[in-house]
Amino acid sequence: MPLTVIAQNQFHSGEPGGVAVLHCYRKILFMHPVLRLSDHARRSSDQAIGFLMQQAVENADCISLAAGLVDEQSLPVEIAREAASQLLTDGAAGRKILQYGTTAGPEPLRRVFRNYLAELEHREDGLKDLPLSQLVLTTGSQQLLSLVTQALFNPGDICLVAAPTYFVYIDVLQAAGAEIVPVAADADGMVPAALEAALKSIDAAGSLDRVRLVYVVSYFDNPSGVSVSAERRPELLEITQRYSRDTRILLLEDAAYRELRYEGEPLPSIWSFDETRETVILAQTFSKSFSPGVRVGFGVLPTQLVKAVTDLKGNDDFGSAHLNQHIVAKVITDGGYQRHVDHVRESYRQKRDAMVAAAEREFGDIPGVSWFRPSGGMYVWMKLPDHLETGFSSPLFQRATHVDKVMYVPGELSYPVDWTDRPRCEMRLSFGVQKVAGIEEGMRRLASAVRAVVPSAATLQAASR
Repeated sequence: MPLTVIAQNQFHSGEPGGVAVLHCYRKILFMHPVLRLSDHARRSSDQAIGFLMQQAVENADCISLAAGLVDEQSLPVEIAREAASQLLTDGAAGRKILQYGTTAGPEPLRRVFRNYLAELEHREDGLKDLPLSQLVLTTGSQQLLSLVTQALFNPGDICLVAAPTYFVYIDVLQAAGAEIVPVAADADGMVPAALEAALKSIDAAGSLDRVRLVYVVSYFDNPSGVSVSAERRPELLEITQRYSRDTRILLLEDAAYRELRYEGEPLPSIWSFDETRETVILAQTFSKSFSPGVRVGFGVLPTQLVKAVTDLKGNDDFGSAHLNQHIVAKVITDGGYQRHVDHVRESYRQKRDAMVAAAEREFGDIPGVSWFRPSGGMYVWMKLPDHLETGFSSPLFQRATHVDKVMYVPGELSYPVDWTDRPRCEMRLSFGVQKVAGIEEGMRRLASAVRAVVPSAATLQAASR
């Protein structure tokens, strides 16, 4: 029976304590009224990243192959200290740097980042044909992903993503109430024929006007480690443009891992093929290549999207951290940034090699297990037999975290949560934060967990009869 009814019955019947109970309840109700959250906040609840961080805290003795953190030993303490010291040596100049910047970032700094992008694109003209107004400095690339989503999506609007894709962006889209349509991907990235088939199906259903965005992680994808091949980059752009009819469809190219390339030739961005510069949004960050604590990124936007994104950014922060932007611009200009990136690449190459070698050594004799060897980035994507689930509630995850003391990211997080066909037997393994010894031991522990829960060959054979 509700507390109010009990209290009222006691009060009217004259039972002892009735007045006290009713008074107490009214006091509690007055002190703790119902807090009504927005639909956006409710859709943002139960994020996978939050649960993973909680698990990391509660299982601090685990070796984490889950955390997408950068190698702590590679963080550029000396370079950042020297840059900050030089920037703040002169009092008058230092005070300006410690003042607010501007919403899109000061023009002199945007010019530095435009020159930097030109180097990545092998453009000797410095990309001077790119107006600075289309380049926005952000708090890492994650802020740009969020702002673009806010600018484009109402509940029910559609975003097409590779299957699998960056699971934190799936959370962003779900918070916006977007409908997420998975598109098949393979070792060369999102499959153009699959993208066309998905758009054709949406068009046939009369919903093409609800499509807002195609999202692609073009270099060393998080989570799969694959890059979109050179041949597919212009194809994906052409398909997106062809289906942009009454309503424009944009392509968001997330290039967060672009500089973490360990072998092979550099590829031009999808953005570079967009001659009109009105279809592709390019998102880049210095979090992985320099420092996530500095949190500097930038985006190149179609002209029609610039005002909406900067207006929203103005509501958020009216300008990302001014000093941090100056630090990154200075290390780029002085040449220290490129030397640091070279060092980071070599460190991660060794870690990538260690994880792949450990996979071959520890998992090579387990039937049905496979993995992708990435040419860059921070992740190895592993597939287990179809019947062996890897989710948070699975026997494998429980065994791995509580017994063998190793953590991974369940692969199912990298697909839309309401997609009934999402695979449940995959995992993302990160070699970013661990040292080589930690990677090797973590892989040994993970293989131990898999062996403990995988049915024996005899059981599998009997089940198949």
